Amino acid sequence: QVQLVESGGGLVQPGGSLRLSCAASGGDFSMYLMGWFRQAPGNQRELVAIIGSGGSTNYAGSAKGRFTLSRDNAKNTVTLQMNSLKPEDTAVYYCNAYKPPGRNYWGQGTQVTVSS
Repeated sequence: QVQLVESGGGLVQPGGSLRLSCAASGGDFSMYLMGWFRQAPGNQRELVAIIGSGGSTNYAGSAKGRFTLSRDNAKNTVTLQMNSLKPEDTAVYYCNAYKPPGRNYWGQGTQVTVSS
């Protein structure tokens, strides 16, 4: 069982930056594909970015060029650096850990609000 704890959300003005962190415990962190997802009110949860055990990344189109995902396997953490934030980035952001077959864990979520 993997436990994930997110931190770093908050209120930021458009154009600002936030850094989200996810601390993992209870599993072999380095073996998991880690990701960030987000869910805005009335919308389905959507992928923001994922990172493999070796550090390879993939980003949703909305995140490319603005967000950077990294991981530290020694500290069992993943970090999502979000720059040039827009109001449409407002959502609850969830950390995810996945290892096939069937091991899929979620954090409790952290609110990001982009508003002037």
